Amino acid sequence: MKSLLLAAALSSSATLAFAETWYPDPTHTDVVITWDHAGFSMQTAKFHEVTGTLEFEPGDIAGAQANFGVVVESIDTGVDALDAAMISNEFFDAANHPEITFVSTTVEQTGDMALKATGDLTIKGVTKAATFDIVVHNMGEHPLGGFFDYNKGEWLGMTATTTLNRSDWGVDYLIPVGSDEINIQINTEMRAGGWN
Repeated sequence: MKSLLLAAALSSSATLAFAETWYPDPTHTDVVITWDHAGFSMQTAKFHEVTGTLEFEPGDIAGAQANFGVVVESIDTGVDALDAAMISNEFFDAANHPEITFVSTTVEQTGDMALKATGDLTIKGVTKAATFDIVVHNMGEHPLGGFFDYNKGEWLGMTATTTLNRSDWGVDYLIPVGSDEINIQINTEMRAGGWN
């Protein structure tokens, strides 16, 4: 029943009234990348700092516009030496390209609680098309809003995933010891209208 109500809210502007601009909650948003390490293990890293907005009004999926970035220096592999390598020019080159950005060009609904966003992904100064599959977990008043002012208002929670080859964006150091194929997962809670 919950998923049916959320699906209706996504596709019907008459169901609920929401603000059009949504901002990621920095305390509940992270970008996780996963790769194969020399065929021995799957390794992960997180980017903790996310910027940008989602322009979205229920009932107008096609008119949604995502404009997001991650701060390269916020990467966290759990190993200081690897963090330093990741922000060096061998990998993401944070000094010259401090952000990885994604700007959507099309958004479509692919299921009751599923969307697909295609757009321009820019990594290390190279821009290519990428497509994210999105699952919407919840939309509406946050249950913590009754306890904390920070959580008042309308919220949107979702996970976006994609798989790409890092060499397409010029990040090819140590392939194939570290796999070319990278999995990306974005987990976020977003608040309508932000905190201003």
